[in-house]
Amino acid sequence: MEALVEAELERARTAPQEEIGALIHETRQEILHGLLENPLFQEQDLRLLLARRDLSSALLEKIAGREEWIRSYRVRCALAFHPSVPQALGFALVRQLYLSDLVRLTCSRSGHPALRRMAEERVLLRLRQLPVAQKITLARRGPARIQGALLMDGSQEILPTVLNNPLLNEGHVLQALSRIGLPAGIVAAIANHGRWSNVYAVRLALMRNPQTPLPRLLAILPTLSVTDLRILSTSTSAPAGFQPYIKRELSNRLRRGRYPVRAES
Repeated sequence: MEALVEAELERARTAPQEEIGALIHETRQEILHGLLENPLFQEQDLRLLLARRDLSSALLEKIAGREEWIRSYRVRCALAFHPSVPQALGFALVRQLYLSDLVRLTCSRSGHPALRRMAEERVLLRLRQLPVAQKITLARRGPARIQGALLMDGSQEILPTVLNNPLLNEGHVLQALSRIGLPAGIVAAIANHGRWSNVYAVRLALMRNPQTPLPRLLAILPTLSVTDLRILSTSTSAPAGFQPYIKRELSNRLRRGRYPVRAES
């Protein structure tokens, strides 16, 4: 058996160019190790090999150890995206990725989770540098933290996509609404969004945001609990010019005895 394996290894090391394509699909990792030693094995063959998701970490480390291959950006990128890449090697590779490839890795569902997280951090640091097309890609496919950052970025071209993304959660929206100086366009987009305008905590946050359009404030008032109306009527967090509306709503509610339950509606 050992003699047979050794013969197959030797075949992989010395196979002519026309046989290399078939050997790339070999399932035994030791044969693939032998193939890497074939002097006819070229970078284009290597990129085909790296497209396989079942490669071992040892094989990837061997590839990274070859100077003539690791000099290639395409090879480094393929290694960084591989789910089996050793974490230490992966961290070094991610630091070398172009911003567009960091975006791709952030949106990848097959890459190493720790490397996707690192790519996410690097994208967040350079979010404002991204062209609109890449921001739209992130708004459609990016992870939750990216959605929250894109919401506060405020690009009008991506706001509808971000607000409709199921990964955007209530915490992201509330964090945005609590931010001092949040652009009026973002506040209005949240206030008029079918999903978020129906979340009670978001409606309450909109009541405290000075950028919320008056028609939306008037629409929200009847949905608030008496407890929250009382708090808002004496709070400095609500827009000053809106206090008379709050007090009138509270007075009418108390007179009529109508106390909506504080809940999602």
